[in-house]
Amino acid sequence: MNEYTIGELAELGGVSRRTVRYYVQEGLLPPPAGLGRGAHYRREHLEALLRVKSMQEQGLLLEEIRQALSSGKPLAAAVVESPLALSRSRWTRIEILPGLEIHAESRYQVPAAAKLEELLEWCRTHFRSKREDPND
Repeated sequence: MNEYTIGELAELGGVSRRTVRYYVQEGLLPPPAGLGRGAHYRREHLEALLRVKSMQEQGLLLEEIRQALSSGKPLAAAVVESPLALSRSRWTRIEILPGLEIHAESRYQVPAAAKLEELLEWCRTHFRSKREDPND
Protein backbone atom coordinates (compact mmCIF):
# COMPACT_ATOMS: atom_id res chain seq x y z
CA MET A 1 0.00 0.00 0.00
CA ASN A 2 1.45 3.37 -1.04
CA GLU A 3 1.48 6.12 1.56
CA TYR A 4 2.35 9.72 0.75
CA THR A 5 3.18 12.79 2.78
CA ILE A 6 1.22 15.90 1.90
CA GLY A 7 4.25 17.13 -0.06
CA GLU A 8 4.49 13.91 -2.06
CA LEU A 9 0.75 13.94 -2.79
CA ALA A 10 0.89 17.57 -3.87
CA GLU A 11 3.86 16.91 -6.17
CA LEU A 12 2.26 13.82 -7.72
CA GLY A 13 -0.97 15.74 -8.24
CA GLY A 14 0.71 18.85 -9.61
CA VAL A 15 -0.71 21.15 -6.95
CA SER A 16 0.56 22.94 -3.85
CA ARG A 17 0.28 21.62 -0.29
CA ARG A 18 -2.08 24.49 0.36
CA THR A 19 -4.36 23.27 -2.44
CA VAL A 20 -4.42 19.76 -0.95
CA ARG A 21 -5.41 21.19 2.44
CA TYR A 22 -8.06 23.39 0.82
CA TYR A 23 -9.56 20.45 -1.10
CA VAL A 24 -9.75 18.42 2.11
CA GLN A 25 -11.39 21.37 3.90
CA GLU A 26 -13.89 21.75 1.04
CA GLY A 27 -14.73 18.03 1.05
CA LEU A 28 -13.27 17.40 -2.40
CA LEU A 29 -10.66 15.04 -0.93
CA PRO A 30 -11.05 12.75 2.07
CA PRO A 31 -9.06 13.74 5.15
CA PRO A 32 -5.64 12.13 5.58
CA ALA A 33 -5.19 8.97 7.58
CA GLY A 34 -3.53 9.65 10.91
CA LEU A 35 -3.06 12.91 12.74
CA GLY A 36 -0.37 15.59 12.95
CA ARG A 37 3.04 14.53 11.69
CA GLY A 38 1.74 11.00 11.30
CA ALA A 39 -0.88 12.10 8.75
CA HIS A 40 -0.51 10.39 5.41
CA TYR A 41 -2.37 10.00 2.16
CA ARG A 42 -3.03 6.88 0.16
CA ARG A 43 -3.64 5.92 -3.45
CA GLU A 44 -7.34 6.83 -3.17
CA HIS A 45 -6.35 10.38 -2.18
CA LEU A 46 -4.15 10.69 -5.26
CA GLU A 47 -6.90 9.31 -7.49
CA ALA A 48 -9.42 11.75 -6.01
CA LEU A 49 -6.99 14.65 -6.45
CA LEU A 50 -6.37 13.74 -10.09
CA ARG A 51 -10.13 13.38 -10.65
CA VAL A 52 -10.72 16.89 -9.24
CA LYS A 53 -7.93 18.34 -11.39
CA SER A 54 -9.29 16.61 -14.48
CA MET A 55 -12.74 18.03 -13.86
CA GLN A 56 -11.28 21.50 -13.35
CA GLU A 57 -9.41 21.19 -16.65
CA GLN A 58 -12.74 20.37 -18.28
CA GLY A 59 -14.04 23.72 -17.05
CA LEU A 60 -16.08 22.71 -14.01
CA LEU A 61 -16.20 25.01 -11.00
CA LEU A 62 -15.39 23.58 -7.56
CA GLU A 63 -19.07 23.62 -6.60
CA GLU A 64 -19.95 21.64 -9.74
CA ILE A 65 -17.14 19.19 -8.96
CA ARG A 66 -18.42 18.78 -5.40
CA GLN A 67 -21.93 18.05 -6.73
CA ALA A 68 -20.62 15.62 -9.34
CA LEU A 69 -18.53 13.76 -6.77
CA SER A 70 -21.41 13.56 -4.29
CA SER A 71 -23.84 12.34 -6.97
CA GLY A 72 -21.71 9.28 -7.67
CA LYS A 73 -21.98 9.83 -11.42
CA PRO A 74 -19.05 8.77 -13.56
CA LEU A 75 -16.60 11.56 -14.40
CA ALA A 76 -17.54 11.59 -18.10
CA ALA A 77 -21.24 12.07 -17.31
CA ALA A 78 -20.51 14.96 -14.96
CA VAL A 79 -18.37 16.70 -17.55
CA VAL A 80 -20.86 16.29 -20.39
CA GLU A 81 -23.71 17.74 -18.28
CA SER A 82 -21.78 20.89 -17.42
CA PRO A 83 -22.37 23.95 -19.62
CA LEU A 84 -18.75 24.91 -18.91
CA ALA A 85 -17.27 21.68 -20.27
CA LEU A 86 -14.56 23.33 -22.32
CA SER A 87 -11.14 21.94 -22.98
CA ARG A 88 -8.84 24.03 -20.79
CA SER A 89 -5.45 23.61 -19.23
CA ARG A 90 -3.03 25.84 -17.38
CA TRP A 91 0.29 26.77 -18.92
CA THR A 92 3.41 28.54 -17.76
CA ARG A 93 5.13 30.83 -20.24
CA ILE A 94 8.87 31.34 -19.84
CA GLU A 95 10.61 33.85 -22.09
CA ILE A 96 14.09 32.53 -22.80
CA LEU A 97 15.17 35.24 -25.22
CA PRO A 98 13.18 37.95 -27.01
CA GLY A 99 10.99 36.01 -29.42
CA LEU A 100 11.93 32.61 -27.93
CA GLU A 101 9.64 31.09 -25.31
CA ILE A 102 8.93 27.82 -23.59
CA HIS A 103 5.34 26.94 -22.80
CA ALA A 104 4.84 24.21 -20.20
CA GLU A 105 1.56 22.64 -19.17
CA SER A 106 0.90 22.73 -15.41
CA ARG A 107 1.76 19.04 -15.01
CA TYR A 108 5.41 19.95 -15.65
CA GLN A 109 7.45 21.44 -12.85
CA VAL A 110 9.40 24.55 -13.85
CA PRO A 111 13.13 24.07 -13.16
CA ALA A 112 14.96 26.08 -10.54
CA ALA A 113 16.35 29.49 -11.52
CA ALA A 114 19.91 28.12 -11.83
CA LYS A 115 18.76 25.48 -14.33
CA LEU A 116 16.80 28.09 -16.29
CA GLU A 117 19.97 30.19 -16.44
CA GLU A 118 21.84 27.19 -17.92
CA LEU A 119 19.08 26.83 -20.50
CA LEU A 120 19.29 30.54 -21.29
CA GLU A 121 23.03 30.25 -21.93
CA TRP A 122 22.50 27.19 -24.14
CA CYS A 123 19.84 29.04 -26.13
CA ARG A 124 22.09 32.08 -26.58
CA THR A 125 24.73 29.78 -28.03
CA HIS A 126 22.50 27.68 -30.28
CA PHE A 127 19.68 30.00 -31.35
CA ARG A 128 20.57 32.95 -33.49
CA SER A 129 18.29 35.61 -34.84
CA LYS A 130 17.99 35.59 -38.63
CA ARG A 131 18.91 39.27 -38.47
CA GLU A 132 22.15 38.47 -36.63
CA ASP A 133 23.37 35.69 -38.93
CA PRO A 134 21.71 35.57 -42.37
CA ASN A 135 23.97 32.67 -43.51
CA ASP A 136 22.43 30.11 -41.12
